[in-house]
Amino acid sequence: MTQHRVPEERRPANEGRKAAARNRAALVDAARAIYSEHGLNAPLSAVARRAGVGQGVLYRHFPDREAVATAVLEENVRQVERTAAAQDTDLPGVLGVLTWHLTESAAFIGALHAAGAGGSSGVPAYAHDLSERVERALRVHLPDGHRLAAADDDLMIAVAMVSGAVTGPAREQRERRARAAWRLLGVEVGPVRPFAE
Repeated sequence: MTQHRVPEERRPANEGRKAAARNRAALVDAARAIYSEHGLNAPLSAVARRAGVGQGVLYRHFPDREAVATAVLEENVRQVERTAAAQDTDLPGVLGVLTWHLTESAAFIGALHAAGAGGSSGVPAYAHDLSERVERALRVHLPDGHRLAAADDDLMIAVAMVSGAVTGPAREQRERRARAAWRLLGVEVGPVRPFAE
């Protein structure tokens, strides 16, 4: 009796770290979109669905809701910093990317307000850190004598004022209000856009 060998099916290669990095990036992007549409209390299952992964994958990367929000905020700040570090960037360009994040993320607005909280015990330490990093990225491009450099707190007070104006259900409406606030402050803002790689 002859035995026939059944050919083994080839399994797809395990992408390991590549897949993990891709999943994490997809989760951060999905969380940004979900939070923009539904607020910070949106279910994490909606974030996982939007990212195209299961909830188990979400929890492997982020143990809880705060970790997801922190990752989104961290990425927002990194994009502002990378824009500020680009060779041909000026203050209006950095403010354009910052304003895009303000129109997209209520959580980002809350983090930027942390610097003005004066060490309030209700403000997480990471929020102070993120706010200070945004301030440093903006100050690099703030010319001497600029209206936002008159006093130490003026820059972040202006950011807080603009972020307070960012209201409305539609992104276009939030952007229009943010631009109007910058204009009333007499500050030029470049194109409101996400960070361009």
